[in-house]
Amino acid sequence: MNNWIALAITFTAALGFLRLMDFFAHRGWIESRLSRKIIHIGTGPIFVLCWLLFDNMPAARWMAALVPFAITVQFALIGLGILKDEASVKAMSRTGDPKEILKGPLYYGIVFVLMTLIFWKDSPVGIIALMLMCGGDGIADVVGRRVKSAKLPWSPEKSIAGSLAVFVGGWLLAILMVAIYGVAGVSGFSSAESILPITIIAFGGMLVESLPYKDIDNLTITITAVILGSFFF
Repeated sequence: MNNWIALAITFTAALGFLRLMDFFAHRGWIESRLSRKIIHIGTGPIFVLCWLLFDNMPAARWMAALVPFAITVQFALIGLGILKDEASVKAMSRTGDPKEILKGPLYYGIVFVLMTLIFWKDSPVGIIALMLMCGGDGIADVVGRRVKSAKLPWSPEKSIAGSLAVFVGGWLLAILMVAIYGVAGVSGFSSAESILPITIIAFGGMLVESLPYKDIDNLTITITAVILGSFFF
C-alpha cells in the first residue's frame, strides 16, 4: 500500500478511536477513569496493527511516527491550556484538571513515538514493550478496582489482583500482536519462539509496575521491557 494512504488510514483509525472515547466520556456514557483506561489499552494495538499497512522503505517509520507525534503535541497543548478541549480533558484525566494530561497521557504518546522510530518492524522488542504498556498498565487499574484482593506490602495503593492483571493482560496482548505479525510474514516474529521471552519480560514489567510510584508506569514498564527484550531478540 502507498505510504500516504497508510498514513491517512492510521490517522483516521487512531484519532477516530480517541474522539469516540472523548464523545462517550463527555456525554457521561462512561466514567472518565474508565474511558482513560480504554484509550490506554485500545489506541496502541490499533496503531501497531496499522504498521502493517506501510512498506519497508526507510521513510515509512517516520511517516507512521507522525500519528503519535501529532496526538502527543495535541495532548501537550491541551495540558498547557493553550488548546481548549473539554471532551479530551474529561476522557483522559481523573479529576478534570487539564494538567493531568501532561503526565501519563503525554508519556504514553512520547513512548509510542520513540518505539516507532527505534524499533519499528525490525524487532519484536518495541511492539512487545508497547503491548505490555497498553495491556499491562492499562488493565491494572480496571481490575484492581473491581476485584477485591490483598494490597501489596510495598505499595499500599496497589493490589495483588492488579499486579496479576498487569502480567496477564500485557502477556496476552504481546503474544497476540507477535502472532499477527508472524502470520503476516514479518521477519523475526514468531509467537512460538517468543512465549518464554515475553513471559519473562511481562513478569519484569509486573514487578516494576508494582512499585509505589505514580504517573510514570508508562515509562518504567517500557524501559524495563526494552532492557529485558534486548537480551532475547
